[in-house]
Amino acid sequence: MHKIIIPLLAALALTACSSTERGAGIGAASGAVIGGVATGNVRGAAVGAAIGGVSGALIGNVADQPGRCYYRDRNGNRYVDRC
Repeated sequence: MHKIIIPLLAALALTACSSTERGAGIGAASGAVIGGVATGNVRGAAVGAAIGGVSGALIGNVADQPGRCYYRDRNGNRYVDRC
């Protein structure tokens, strides 16, 4: 079953329209796989998908903004600013 779901999710993620959607899809698929493998249950996969989706959307959103970069400060806070 996993051998069918993972490639299907990857293909679905790559068909998204914008960089934000594509980043969210790839992040969610990757997070689900990593979370599922790390915990061995569905709850871990769901949490991984949520975290990966949000992270991927943030990174993909920066890709849609030319001249903008994604930074992290000393405290671990993430922000977008001019490059």
